[in-house]
Amino acid sequence: MMRTLFLQAPSFDGFDGGAGSRYQARREIKSFWYPTWLAQPAALVEGSTLIDAPPHRLRLAEITQRALEFDLAVLHTSVPSFASDVKTIEALKAGNPSLKAGMIGAKVAVDAQGSLAASPLIDFVARNEFDFTIKEVAEGRDWSRIAGLSYRDASGNIVHNAERPILENMDALPFVTPVYKRDLEIENYFIGYLKHPYISLYTGRGCKSRCTFCLWPQTVGGHRYRTRSVAHVIEEIAWARQAFPKVKEFFFDDDTFTDDLPRAEAIAKELGKLGVTWSCNAKANVPRKTLQVMRDGGLRLLLVGYESGNQQILLNIKKGMHVDFARRFTKDCHDLGIAIHGTFIMGLPGETKETIEETIRFAIEINPHTIQASLAAPYPGTALYRQALDKGWLDSANAELIDEHGVQIAPLQYPHLTHTEIFDSVETFYRRFYFRSGKIASIVGEMIRSPHMMKRRLREGIEFFHFLRERQETAR
Repeated sequence: MMRTLFLQAPSFDGFDGGAGSRYQARREIKSFWYPTWLAQPAALVEGSTLIDAPPHRLRLAEITQRALEFDLAVLHTSVPSFASDVKTIEALKAGNPSLKAGMIGAKVAVDAQGSLAASPLIDFVARNEFDFTIKEVAEGRDWSRIAGLSYRDASGNIVHNAERPILENMDALPFVTPVYKRDLEIENYFIGYLKHPYISLYTGRGCKSRCTFCLWPQTVGGHRYRTRSVAHVIEEIAWARQAFPKVKEFFFDDDTFTDDLPRAEAIAKELGKLGVTWSCNAKANVPRKTLQVMRDGGLRLLLVGYESGNQQILLNIKKGMHVDFARRFTKDCHDLGIAIHGTFIMGLPGETKETIEETIRFAIEINPHTIQASLAAPYPGTALYRQALDKGWLDSANAELIDEHGVQIAPLQYPHLTHTEIFDSVETFYRRFYFRSGKIASIVGEMIRSPHMMKRRLREGIEFFHFLRERQETAR
């Protein structure tokens, strides 16, 4: 077995490029998702090490020194961080010329040829579902015989092997939480709407929805929800509960945990017996009966992608959701005491000044506990990217999706709506949603009830205002 380093490389200060991140960028408040899709192959490779540089504030010089200890480096990369990640590989190899270095992630999954062509120092990329591909590389197998691998041969030619069959037995994947325990400081991972410290992991892959913008199902996970058994999930949570006694919340990062309602209910009932607090991603169509079972089993919060308050935009992006259903679902959650972190996207196809206003009013009306407003990001490999190129909505100057500081930009524009108008709508959205007397009173009440929450919200408030100021400087 090769001595293997799994690396989330340093890039922009505060940049979250982790595989759990839906938008690889700096956020309005400092947030870090766990690098679960690096931890998963790391769990398969005996004796490996996982370094997640951004949340641990590790600089390239430190990592370059550590790289002397390894034979193989596997970096997770993304569209926004790719150029920086290539420079990291160059630095690692300058210090350790015998090191073999490769990449995983959606960026290389959809453009293996272009990714390898970007630098002669990238030895390989693992396409699509890469866990066992990387395991076989680390085992020292002949690269020409490894399914799912694209690589540079001894003559410098780029070779693409046959696709690896999609993984059907998800229980064949080992737990990721022991890798977290071994290599990560969990206190360094923050998400504004989750209790701290938290842990996130996947209980399945894939999403049956066909949202045109969503990155992971269209590039790595697929559109069929493949799941770990209930017993396998509960066994890991029970282990993690003992290993991490300080953890206050577990988050299931499946694209849509509620795609399989009977399974969601079964997991909730078992989690209830463990007495843990948990949250998950959900679509705004979960029936009240299931919500109640989940709540009774310890569910605290749902992360819900509303995206827009305009029905035509939801149809345009193939969201498969009706605004009126979302209203009823949200009311059910409020009635049952389930918190919601609602996510919205500005600048999707069909967006106008009027639909932006409609979405802001919709968010205020349904009033989730917290929100995230993002800019539509056409990642390569998605239907939105292909549509944006075909329609002329995306220009090459904005193709990396972030600015030089790692802050998300508005890459799309329309004949009736400019980059700037879309970009500015995010700040307008945040100000109108949060700067209301009722919402301010709710946040203040939360702070008064908990000294820990007061300290946290004050820190996040400072970060939020700094973020708004930085956005204004970017706009200028």
